[in-house]
Parts: sequence; structure tokens; C-alpha cells
Amino acid sequence: MRVGLAGAGRIGAFHARTLAGLEGVEALVVADADAAHAAQVAATLPVAEAVGIDELVGCGLDALVVATSTPGHAPLVRAGVEAGVPVFVEKPLAATLDGTLELVRLVEGVDTPVHVGFQRRFDTGYRRAREAVASGELGFVHTLRATTSDRRPPHPDYVPTSGGIFRDCAVHDADAVRFVTGREVLTVQAVGGTKGEPFFAAAGDVASAAALLTLDDGTIAVLTTTRYSGQGHDVRLEVVGSEGSVAVGLDDSLALRSVEDGVSFPAGPVHEAFMDRFEPAYRAELAAFLDVARGAAPSPCTVRDALEASRVVEAATLALAEGRTVALSEIPTT
Repeated sequence: MRVGLAGAGRIGAFHARTLAGLEGVEALVVADADAAHAAQVAATLPVAEAVGIDELVGCGLDALVVATSTPGHAPLVRAGVEAGVPVFVEKPLAATLDGTLELVRLVEGVDTPVHVGFQRRFDTGYRRAREAVASGELGFVHTLRATTSDRRPPHPDYVPTSGGIFRDCAVHDADAVRFVTGREVLTVQAVGGTKGEPFFAAAGDVASAAALLTLDDGTIAVLTTTRYSGQGHDVRLEVVGSEGSVAVGLDDSLALRSVEDGVSFPAGPVHEAFMDRFEPAYRAELAAFLDVARGAAPSPCTVRDALEASRVVEAATLALAEGRTVALSEIPTT
């Protein structure tokens, strides 16, 4: 396969190394807005070459991976789909809800598959939690608690372009709730706080936030997220049922310190960032995408899945701004 990669930044460079090592990838074509950066990444891999970003889609590709900054996602997805090239794109599908809706209409009207990168769907823990719910071993599920907590805040220049903490961070938890439970969200309430650096408030964002979701079967889900988890990068999910409970992320890397007598758990080390936490999942999702591109499997995370996760965090953002409960029916679906 001849695979194109748009974006040679941190995640793009990681994807380049992963793709170059996957069975069936005979050539990797790397492009970036910074041509020198693309050339630098390509030079480290024996199967890679670098081209201009505007040339990429026309390079006779069998598959396209989009890992640029967010503004580049929608144009490249559109170009790939219109050229009939299967596309993998990191979240978000587009920078705005309107842009996402436009791409959903485009993709659902053609046969070219698009796989959106919600890597937690390929994490062993999240998949086992999904199986536990589906098997009925937990009884009826009534409560979920999900968290995404960064150890340190991002660069100040990133915050005004991030879309806000719910869109940037909690969207993964929103997708995980849908993935694990198989249910849809009906209503959202949200709160947030600005403790920390002043650039969050200056950008109209918050540094810590929580959302309370009500699902269509009455289950409640609490999502929390922060830019200041000093103990370490912390991503977890708890699923509580009438007959049992399971937890994702409850291992020695847990970024909590017990203050109970005689307790040495967790032993550490903690994760520093999301790449440490989800490296195996990132590798697994790219291998799965190549199966999608070959026509051997359907997309495991469709544009419709991405839209539904986006609708949840749009509702959370609105609930935070207006201080009220927001029904998902208020957020467009077409």
C-alpha cells in the first residue's frame, strides 16, 4: 500500500514511525505545511518520501492519514474523499460543528470510508469495559465516572485555538461513554473553574470542568477534566452496575497517592502525557485503518460517531456558558 500522511508534528511523526512498520505499507508519503519538517521526518524512515502538502492527495495513494493541526482536517478529508482515497483523521473531524455536519453529509453520500481517530476504542481497558456492559455481567449500569486530566497546561498560544476544554479534552470521554454503553446522551449540565494561569480566562476558557450527562436509559455519567493534574496524566473510566463494577486505568500508573495506612498502591511510574498512556491503542487503530482502506473491515469510528461525540461537548460548552441544562435535541444532527 502507498499511504499518505498529512502532518509531521508530534502525533504525525509518531504515526509515520507506526505506519512504516505495519505490514503491507510499501511506501509512505509525508507532507506538512512546513516542508522541511516533512523532509526531516521522511528521512528517518526507509520507506518514506516527502512531498508538498498540496501535492499529497494526488500522489496515487491507497490511504490517507490526516494528523495536521485542526484547521487542516476538514479540507484534507474532503480532498481525500473526493479523490476516492480512504481517510483516517485525528479528532476533531472539523474545527466547527457546522464543518463537521458538512463533512458528514459528504461522507455519508459516497462509498469512500473515513475512520475518525478516537483511540480509546482500541485501548484494551475500554474494550473490556464495553464487553462487560454488553455481556450483562454488571447487571444494569446506572453510573459512569470518566476523567481526562493533563499533568501540565498547554502553551498559552494553544488555548485560544483549542475550542475549549470540553471540545479539546472531554470529547474523548463523550465518545467513550457512547462506545462502552451503546447508549445516547439526552441532556448535559456543566460547570467550570479558572484556577491557574490567567490565559485560560483571557481566552474565554476554563482550566477545570465537569459535565453531568443523562443517557437515554436513565444512566448518569459524570465527566471531569483539568489542565492541572500535578500527580500525573490521568485518564480513567469507572462503570458501576447493579451486579458489579469495572474500572479502566486502575493500574500502577494511576496518578493518585493513597493516604491510607499500609497501602503502597499504586507503585508507579505515572504517565506524563497522552502518548505514554495510549501508545498501544494508537498503533492498533492505524493497523485497523489499513484494513478499512483495503476494504476488509468497516470504519470502527465513523463520521457519525464523531458527530455524536461533538454534539455532546457542544452541549456541554453551551451548558457552561449559559448555566443551564442543555438537551441534545438542541444541537443539530444534519
